[in-house]
Amino acid sequence: MAFIGKAIKRALTLQKTLNLVRRRQTPVKKQEKTFLKLLRKAQNTAFGRHFGFGSILESRNPIAEFQRRVPIYDYDSIHHDWWCRTLEGEEDVAWPGKVQYFALSSGTSGSPSKRIPVTQAMIRSIRRTSVRQILSLAYYDLEPEFFEKGILMLGGSTELEKRSSYYEGDLSGINAAQIPFWFQAHYKPGKKIARERDWEAKLDEIVLAAKDWDIGIIVGVPAWIQIAMERIIKHYNLNTIHDIWPNLGIYVHGGVFFEPYKKGFEKLLAKPVHYIETYLASEGFIAYQSDKGKTSMELVLNNGIFFEFIPFNESNFNADGSVKPDARILGLNDVQLGVDYALLLSTCAGAWRYMIGDTIRFTNLDDMEIVITGRTKHYLSICGEHMSVENMNQAMVKAAEEFGVDIPEFCVSGYIHDKVFGHKWFVACDQPLDAEAFRNSLDEALKQLNDDYRVERRSALKEMQLEVLPVQLFYDWMKKLGKNGGQNKFPRVLKKEQLADWEAFVEQAKAS
Repeated sequence: MAFIGKAIKRALTLQKTLNLVRRRQTPVKKQEKTFLKLLRKAQNTAFGRHFGFGSILESRNPIAEFQRRVPIYDYDSIHHDWWCRTLEGEEDVAWPGKVQYFALSSGTSGSPSKRIPVTQAMIRSIRRTSVRQILSLAYYDLEPEFFEKGILMLGGSTELEKRSSYYEGDLSGINAAQIPFWFQAHYKPGKKIARERDWEAKLDEIVLAAKDWDIGIIVGVPAWIQIAMERIIKHYNLNTIHDIWPNLGIYVHGGVFFEPYKKGFEKLLAKPVHYIETYLASEGFIAYQSDKGKTSMELVLNNGIFFEFIPFNESNFNADGSVKPDARILGLNDVQLGVDYALLLSTCAGAWRYMIGDTIRFTNLDDMEIVITGRTKHYLSICGEHMSVENMNQAMVKAAEEFGVDIPEFCVSGYIHDKVFGHKWFVACDQPLDAEAFRNSLDEALKQLNDDYRVERRSALKEMQLEVLPVQLFYDWMKKLGKNGGQNKFPRVLKKEQLADWEAFVEQAKAS
């Protein structure tokens, strides 16, 4: 299928043309058109009739009227009020037609899986954005032959669970089960292995088949991709993954901050590869890195998702990360650089003013480029330290570089004991590491990154504990939860029942 390689290589000309077309329409105008299209499509659904989408469309300011009538939803509220009906097979609830697929959210909450509706309209939306990202590879100076190589997509099982009126599974499995015919010759691990539900069994089959593949691109969560490559290298007694896949040139990742994994990842390579970040959530394909010269991702503004933004601060959010009733909601025309925002999505899958739980920050307002900064629920502020996941990631990378060690995973919790506030860190490292010295380095890095943390460390936040644990222990706990492999990520902040379960697991492991 060499024509695909030549076609994609020629896409540079097409990209230039598309970029010229895009510049004729401002980001705000793209979002307005997307919004109106969503409401027109959904106006005769139960949700659309309940909130009067028809009359909203006839109002002088449809977006303002929509915001006035429709409340902000999180998963629990929209599932209780609307999505539960689609699970029972009811049609035309929040989007026209019957929902055939539900993505089991693979987030880091550790709670029972959420079931996110995936409509045919959303599947088409994801596919269109995926094609846009493929076209963007024309900017990476790759030879036409590169596009004829295999693409290893290490995701969830394509063997979906059949329920009474729908199928459910990992979003990556839902998408992989419906790949277009022209892509199937390039897609690895292939249909048979992709159906395997057991992560360890799937990994074994991938290792055995790896020698028969010529992989150019790998796609997946860093932790599981790294484990797969390590096993392949060990099984075939190789020095690097390039010994078996010499044409590997691109790694597409998303969902987690890649820097903590990068050093260990690159030890498995013989030559540099291009790193491309994507923001594909169970709720939709939100953004992607559109050029090799960029370090942030471009929001997808004209493909079935309407965005709203809530400044992530104490004025709009409670200490537990829940949004306040009087929170200030902004549109695309009001956002600013350098401010963290919680995302609200309205989508062609029947999510309306849905708080996805992620926080983002704009880095470029001309092209509406963003970086992911954390989760609304995954930050620590037990005494006013306001420590974000971004703070944690950056401090951990800085400390790891200082000590010359690989730390692919870590987590932190807050505690109060005898009126003393403290943080407890659990760090994954298989190299010799002085825990006390590393703790001090991490503490100093956090003070430099976060003024609130620095102030509280002099007053209320008296303690900082740190424990170094084997890397495998973190993945064993994920396996215990049934969340190993696929799109699953280890949580950075542990609270309540999740923390208790983790601590009990750690103690049991140390005792055995």
